[in-house]
Amino acid sequence: MTKKQKPDFSQPLAQKQAEETAIKIDEEMRNKEFANCPVVVIAGRPNVGKSTLFNCFMKKKIAITDPTPGVTRDPVEATAVICGKPVYIIDTGGYKLERDSGTKEAELDELVVGKSLDEMRKADLILLLLEPGRITAEDEELILRVRPYWKKVIAVINKTEGGRNTDIAYEYAKYGFDELVFISAEHGDHLEDLSQKIVSRLDFSRVVEFEKKPVIRLAIMGKPNTGKSTLSNRLTHSDASIVSDYAGTTRDVVEGKFSYDGTDFQVLDTAGIRKKAKVKENVEYYSVNRAIKTLDECDIMILMIDAQDGLDEQVKKICALAYERGRGIIFALNKWDTQEKGRTSFRNAVDKIHIMFGQMDYAPVLALSALEGKGIKDLLDTSIELYKQLTQKIDTSVLNAALKDWLFQYPPPASKAIHFKIRYMTQTGVNPVAFLIFATKPEVVPQTYITYLKNKIRSDFGFGKIPVQLEMKASRQDWLERQK
Repeated sequence: MTKKQKPDFSQPLAQKQAEETAIKIDEEMRNKEFANCPVVVIAGRPNVGKSTLFNCFMKKKIAITDPTPGVTRDPVEATAVICGKPVYIIDTGGYKLERDSGTKEAELDELVVGKSLDEMRKADLILLLLEPGRITAEDEELILRVRPYWKKVIAVINKTEGGRNTDIAYEYAKYGFDELVFISAEHGDHLEDLSQKIVSRLDFSRVVEFEKKPVIRLAIMGKPNTGKSTLSNRLTHSDASIVSDYAGTTRDVVEGKFSYDGTDFQVLDTAGIRKKAKVKENVEYYSVNRAIKTLDECDIMILMIDAQDGLDEQVKKICALAYERGRGIIFALNKWDTQEKGRTSFRNAVDKIHIMFGQMDYAPVLALSALEGKGIKDLLDTSIELYKQLTQKIDTSVLNAALKDWLFQYPPPASKAIHFKIRYMTQTGVNPVAFLIFATKPEVVPQTYITYLKNKIRSDFGFGKIPVQLEMKASRQDWLERQK
């Protein structure tokens, strides 16, 4: 028999209450939106732990972390709640000094460095992340680059868990930092101290707080080099995503926000998805997985298709994943400005898509040029239309009145082998849109009849451009009897 566990009185009551209050405030703030938040940029050379620290502030894994140097390329940014205050944090790409001159990789590194320096220039506070050990030329170069912003720099020495290597890390003091903050992002050492220092250095007087309102979340997906980042930058009127013809440029999911016609949008620019045989780096594997996981977080997937290259089986797999999750799907034929003009050529392209995606002929197909900005209005108008369908709720009584008509128009097939009665129907979910129909023997209902009912739901209730999920369940009780 085990002894009854005694209550723990080791922690003072006041401290417990303070922690509970902090947690409550944190949860409340995450249910709100903020504007004009102070901006904190995490900068440093590759592989010092920038993305790990970013994820710590966000309290979830957003940025990809991997021992491979230079994993982060595009800035990854989001609003975090630090010590009860909203802070906009940007995880920048690693500052690389050594490059293979004349290579595509070197060109990309130059873009990453330029983007990182630009973010530091605009920041309210810079966390210059360093690590104990040999001070590299990249460290010294980056310290030199941040000199003009010295008053808004906090020198943070990472990877000093348990006080390890702090004596070596004090070598950075020779560069004239006001103080050195020792942390371990991976182990959580002294993150609270760092958080308090961050908040004490920022001005929150300009922050505007308001209740969250619906935001249409667009995930831009497709193969590499189809124009995903170009479209993302066009929609957000920014250059947040690095644009390059180098396959695999985008690794993290790059987020951006914009408004159109009174509607707020969030765009998620994902990594290009290639065949498994062509995915050779661990980092690219994580990137592809993160892109696919984005389907769980978005409302609508914009599938970018290069009008010059057309379709392949990999694109088909992406669509299948979106269909399974009940997401709205828009086929975007990008680079249409390079194709032969005329209705016939577009009609032929649409026919090819419908042949390959036979069960998705409801999904809109649009021609656009992300580079020139053509077709963007149609894309956003269509997205708003799809979102309205995804969030539409039909009253149960209206559904069952319609069901009665559908059964009269096309009675269920009956034979010795197949005999069932359909009782009633209800809508079980929105975004994804899902319905449940109760029948006496759901296991014998032919797939053709289920398809008939699904098509009637879509055509009669305005779900004509989105996938509809329909489940059959056993019931012997009549719907009308349930209303008594």
